[in-house]
Amino acid sequence: MRRPRGELGSRAPRPTEGATCAGPGESWSPSPNSMLRVLLAAQASAAQLSGLLLFPPIQPFCLGPSKWGDQPPGGGPHTGPVQGLQRLLEQARSPGELVRWLGQNPSKVHAHHYPVALRRLGQLLGSQPRPPPVEQTSLQDLSQLIIRNCPSFDIHTIHVCLHLAVLLGLPPLTLSLSGFPSDAPLVCALEGERRSRLPLKPPPPLQPVLRGGQRLEAALSCPHFLRHPQQHLIRSLAEARPEELTPHVMVLLAQHLARHRLREPQLLEAIAHFLVVQEAQLNSKVVQKLVLPFGRLNYFPLEQQFMPCLERILAREAGVAPLATVNILMSLCQLRCLPFRALQFVFSPGFINHVSGTPHALIVRRYLSLLDTAVELELPGYQGPRLPRKQKVPIFPQPLITDRARSKYSHKDIVAEGLRQLLGEEKYRQDLTVPPGYCTDFLLCVSSSGAVLPVRTQDPFLPYPPRSCPQGQAASQPTTQDPAQRVVLMLQERWHFCRDSRVLLGSRALRERHLGLLGYQLLPLPFEELESQRGLHQLKSYLRQKLQTLGLHWGPEGG
Repeated sequence: MRRPRGELGSRAPRPTEGATCAGPGESWSPSPNSMLRVLLAAQASAAQLSGLLLFPPIQPFCLGPSKWGDQPPGGGPHTGPVQGLQRLLEQARSPGELVRWLGQNPSKVHAHHYPVALRRLGQLLGSQPRPPPVEQTSLQDLSQLIIRNCPSFDIHTIHVCLHLAVLLGLPPLTLSLSGFPSDAPLVCALEGERRSRLPLKPPPPLQPVLRGGQRLEAALSCPHFLRHPQQHLIRSLAEARPEELTPHVMVLLAQHLARHRLREPQLLEAIAHFLVVQEAQLNSKVVQKLVLPFGRLNYFPLEQQFMPCLERILAREAGVAPLATVNILMSLCQLRCLPFRALQFVFSPGFINHVSGTPHALIVRRYLSLLDTAVELELPGYQGPRLPRKQKVPIFPQPLITDRARSKYSHKDIVAEGLRQLLGEEKYRQDLTVPPGYCTDFLLCVSSSGAVLPVRTQDPFLPYPPRSCPQGQAASQPTTQDPAQRVVLMLQERWHFCRDSRVLLGSRALRERHLGLLGYQLLPLPFEELESQRGLHQLKSYLRQKLQTLGLHWGPEGG
């Protein structure tokens, strides 16, 4: 007997030939551009934006009873017709077909089938070269099915359905692509069901409706966005229209990149171009925040007017905001690009006397000390004023805050124990700050023949300024007449690099560059190599090999 069309057990339809949407069993998640379009849509409240970002992107998953907590009567796993319905939903060729599979098999439908239907709807709407026509009645029927059954959903299913429903309702595409605008009954029902599962709280105050760029500002300012690196979203922001990216939005993006070590060239180029285009409207307090990620992420933009623009801003604003001026120069120092005219201004007696009486005098003196070191070591042509000796302070007298905060994840303790057993306690120094104020991880003193010497018998510090360079000249080559060589073992932890990159952060690259110019021989210990060592015995063999590649030798272990 032939089965009526729409019942389970009939042959699954073939996907439309030529479609590029994800096939059956493949995961689908909203694209970054979808997220951006939601954020830049016509209307929404700040609460709705925060709520959207709180829902994580849909991850690849296997829709089954263990994931969704949806067990049939008796507690056993789904079998037979239930799995068949899921396959039919995954292979549906149109929204109408989705509704037909759900509506004609009510006894076989379970809670986890509705996210499958919404996911497939997103695939159909994103298919190429041309999505199938969308019948509004079909979408309304699907909406009504979900509304009617959402009280039986668990909280995870509600979250996924709500996330997908919001992303599918992208104004102004509501009429042509989707039947789920942000204020539709479907979204309201899912949101109400979600709130009913949460502990009772006092009602939030009414929030104003936000439009255009204001939506983006509100989303980028929400706590969840500030705490977590949103790479899937920020990559799409470089493609946004310039009028949608206000100075405040660009500052939030720049701070997010710097905070989470996200080296996104396309977005960094967009920030550089924005700075150049908006030069006349930007003051130095805004510019310091826009320039921050370039120095921190060790990225010099391709924008040719980047440096000329900054030089003009510094010349115009240097006397207005001293701390902002020094912060801009710090970022440029990490990029090995310091404008002479701005240096002459910040090293002038008038500028130094002006900042000495301000609340941020100590931090400015520390930054000026670092800038003076950069002039000493890297700028042979500089002939202007320098920071007076009495104004100099140690640059980084202790391990950086990031290292202290992540000390429990550091390899420093195990490397210290490996060196103790390999060389002996007298032959290395840990966390020693050398002039002009750089904290070293481990320092060895080595004779001209390569023998590791007891540190107590040697002066561990190389002279600063380098002996061959009088005040005001650069040390283009490390020079010293001391026969004992100083070797610095540099831990390169995972957080010393840009995220998912082998590029050192600007502050780390600057420290290594300056220590090398001062005459210290550097021995990097990358985190990949340290993490591959299994136990102290392997680590000692690794350290022995690294030291021997430099031609170093020492007595028996522990002596």
